[in-house]
Amino acid sequence: MADREQKGAGWERFEALYRSSRDDLYAYVLTLLRDRSAAEDVTALAFERAYARQRSFDRRRGEERAWLFGIARNAALDELRRRRRSASLVAEPQELEGDTLAQPGSDDEELAQRREAVREALGALSPRERELIALKFHAGLTNAELANVLGVSESNAGTLVHRAVQKLRRAVNAPV
Repeated sequence: MADREQKGAGWERFEALYRSSRDDLYAYVLTLLRDRSAAEDVTALAFERAYARQRSFDRRRGEERAWLFGIARNAALDELRRRRRSASLVAEPQELEGDTLAQPGSDDEELAQRREAVREALGALSPRERELIALKFHAGLTNAELANVLGVSESNAGTLVHRAVQKLRRAVNAPV
């Protein structure tokens, strides 16, 4: 009876992790792979791996969310290796989202232009910088969690994120 209750509690905890992380995890994987179909598959694979390995999670090493994003990162890198593209995380940027047609001079048009500027700026970043931006803003990881996922020091993670954000800001705000 106690074993069944323990399994039920584990399932409930995993379900809560899934519900709170699925959209951000997919966005992160999509940022790495730049391919919707592959991102869906890799996201599902990451959750499968996490579910199978949930007993190996050690709270002393960080939060579950960071652990999950580490699993997703490894699954995405496996996919890139499978495609024989391990030299870079992105070969050619693809259009991620198409904005609907906006009326000239409208707020929608301005928003569409801003989104396009951000997409172009992200495409100009190095694969490592795109990954940092995705982990920080899609995953919402702290610098300590970033360091854990990337295998660098916490201060190095903070510096790398700061530099990537500054580069992104300069690119987005650059005159056209």
